[in-house]
Amino acid sequence: MEQTVNFTKMHGLGNDYIYIEAIKGNHQIDEEKNIQKIVRYLSDRHFGIGGDGVIFIEKSKNADFKMRMFNSDGSEAEMCGNGIRCFAKYVYDEGFTQKEIIKIETLAGIKEVTFIKDKQNRIEKVKVNMGIPKIEEKKQIFLFDEKMEINVISMGNPHAIIFVDNVEHIDIEKYGSFIENHEIFPQKTNVEFVQILDKNLIKMRVWERGAGETLACGTGACASVVAGVINNLTRRKVKTLLTGGELEIEWEKETNEIYMTGIATKVFDGKIKLDI
Repeated sequence: MEQTVNFTKMHGLGNDYIYIEAIKGNHQIDEEKNIQKIVRYLSDRHFGIGGDGVIFIEKSKNADFKMRMFNSDGSEAEMCGNGIRCFAKYVYDEGFTQKEIIKIETLAGIKEVTFIKDKQNRIEKVKVNMGIPKIEEKKQIFLFDEKMEINVISMGNPHAIIFVDNVEHIDIEKYGSFIENHEIFPQKTNVEFVQILDKNLIKMRVWERGAGETLACGTGACASVVAGVINNLTRRKVKTLLTGGELEIEWEKETNEIYMTGIATKVFDGKIKLDI
């Protein structure tokens, strides 16, 4: 049976996702076994809508809403920082909530989101409590005969952070893909290459697990700042420059929680027939 799906395309600093509202139960993707195939089709930038993945907006028994996030290869991910900011903007702009602070259930736990508005009461930025990072032991691996030290940090999803002199000189596809699929990361990993500009400013490029290089990664920015702090390279409040724009990251000393603040942008609404 041919299916037609309503969707909204949104991005956080160019990290773009296809949002499908399932609160009303009106989308027709109801066969779990087909979700991965459908996600791959929708995410395809030539034959589908195009995006770094698909995010489903669902009801939650434990929070205000539930976010299910899939990478463009069809794999389900625990969390997405850019994705959750857009998720929050969507539910507010579409009238699903009038709260100033909402809670969103993810596979990485429940995240508290605060709306920052302009004088016209429009959402200007979205601030997310990303929770407490999990810092693991550093790992050293050989990448094509070159020894590299990797900072391993989880923001509910895995990150491998490598400090470099210049992120523009990195062959990100070569090194990012190698590290993502390395045997020391049995669940694969996101990879961040980070350049320290000063104690309050870093520049980074992201190789996202299941998607390849993306223009931004919210959880990756958080993990990179944590790595910067524990290596005495940055302060706890840092502006992160990603390919698609800027994020403000703050790792609070008192609570150990890390906060991410940034914009969220709607691109367009549409319908698509699932001709698969």
